[in-house]
Amino acid sequence: MNINKNLEVFLDKEERAIKVIYVSSYIPRKCGIATYTKDLTNDINQLNPFALAEIMALTKNGESIVYPWEVKFRINQDELSSFLNAADYINQSGSNIVCLQHEYGLFGGHCGEYILPFIEAIQKPIVTTFHTVIKEPSSDQGNVLKRILSRSDASVVMMKETKKRLVNDFKIPNEKVVSIPHGTPDLAFESTTPHKRKKRLSNKIVLGNINLLSSVKGIEYALEATAIIAKKIPDVLYLVIGQTHPATIKHEGEIYRNHLKKLVKKLKIENNVRFINEYLTLEDLLSWLKTIDYYITPYLDPQQSSSGALAYAIGAGKVCISTPYLYAQEALSLNRGILVPFKNSQLIASAVLELNSDLNKKREIENKAYAYGRLMTWSNVALKYLNLFRAVLNQHE
Repeated sequence: MNINKNLEVFLDKEERAIKVIYVSSYIPRKCGIATYTKDLTNDINQLNPFALAEIMALTKNGESIVYPWEVKFRINQDELSSFLNAADYINQSGSNIVCLQHEYGLFGGHCGEYILPFIEAIQKPIVTTFHTVIKEPSSDQGNVLKRILSRSDASVVMMKETKKRLVNDFKIPNEKVVSIPHGTPDLAFESTTPHKRKKRLSNKIVLGNINLLSSVKGIEYALEATAIIAKKIPDVLYLVIGQTHPATIKHEGEIYRNHLKKLVKKLKIENNVRFINEYLTLEDLLSWLKTIDYYITPYLDPQQSSSGALAYAIGAGKVCISTPYLYAQEALSLNRGILVPFKNSQLIASAVLELNSDLNKKREIENKAYAYGRLMTWSNVALKYLNLFRAVLNQHE
């Protein structure tokens, strides 16, 4: 009888509602972190249904976005007073914990320094997810990062290698940092054939990527690879899917997209490339993802420590061919994908041609990617976050 009573007390404690305020960009803002936060909170709400997520949405001057009901407060990222008002709101709320999604471009001031008085004014535990971890601790960005780490009760990164960097270079105690992978939808492992049929691409070998387009994506190298592949596989098709990134549009318009279109003409591969200039719904994104045979991320930043696009492709069991930026190095290790040097069109093409002539090897990579992706489903990621919130709150009791 005592055992049963103890078990019930334990279960009640584990199932107690945890009230979390998430500070992040948020849908329908066109931003990868906005989508990440929506996906994450959707699944945490399933596990924590009696205290649904509240969102503090980071906004820009002049923005006129209509946000969904869960957004309870807007922070103008360019006004310090807005951050201080947000801290007051948090302190007066019934929330148990704050989950901060950090990316430098989301916070105003030099290197996003407006975040510092905000977190220092908050009187609740803070869990911070770092979407970018810079290399130099002594830089201005590094100093901002160190102060956020110091104030956070726990920090989340998406790679084990990034955790090592925080522990070794930023001198953060190992127990204060956890690695939780980028989430992915829970997708079936299936053939591309029926999805190609729906899009009238049945005779095509489909390559592609799904991104908010900007020059750091390195798409020109994938297009040059397509030109090489087309000489041996005339029916190859490369899909450049997604709108140009809003920040890129603001500062340079469509210069990069137009450059890519000119390159397509120069390479004479107009029949082998399709631009889909849309900001996709999740349903449309997954529909295109299921159509792609080879997912290419020829990104140019070696320090990139997360990629939702690559995570989704792994979760779908795709053959991913990527440059060796930090996230790809870890995610595609152990034969879960193919790494090629930066700015090397020839080796992207060689990887596709080799695998297309060795379908057993292709299927082996797909199987390993999909198995790894099962650990990254949003439901698993949400459970890790919820357990982390509980652990932090237990330390404060």
